[in-house]
Amino acid sequence: MAAGKHDFNELQKKNLEAAMRLAQLSIENSQRVMELQVATAKSLFEDGVHNAQALTAVKDPKQVVELRTQYAQATTEKMLSCAREIAELTARTQAEVGKLVGEQLTTGSHDVFDAMQKMFKGMPISDQNAMGAMQTAMDTTRAAFEQMTRASAEAFQSFTQNAGKGRK
Repeated sequence: MAAGKHDFNELQKKNLEAAMRLAQLSIENSQRVMELQVATAKSLFEDGVHNAQALTAVKDPKQVVELRTQYAQATTEKMLSCAREIAELTARTQAEVGKLVGEQLTTGSHDVFDAMQKMFKGMPISDQNAMGAMQTAMDTTRAAFEQMTRASAEAFQSFTQNAGKGRK
């Protein structure tokens, strides 16, 4: 029974490590997005100051309208570029999270079933038919869980790809 407890403690440790990796991915993505937003805001501010100074030097009203149109267009392009970069960062992060979750589901299911098998083997069961029935149930459950894991991973991957296509 002590071996079973050790196996479950090891499983908890692996789950905690996976959760920490997910948190780290989220923090890194948030940091990149904030850096991009700050850089874009700074650039837009600097452009705005430069544009205001340039407009004060222009005397022709037609040229003022042209410059304002150019500045508005440049500002819109910068903002759209920033939005595209954020969408790409988010899509990459979603793909990384999906991969990590898929790996965790796959390896986690194996770890759980291995730990349960070790625990059952350590139990004093004298009836071999009972042990065989438990093994069959475990194998059936494992196969069903692996099928669900594959389907979940494929659905998440499809969602991530479709979300990425929708942003372009």
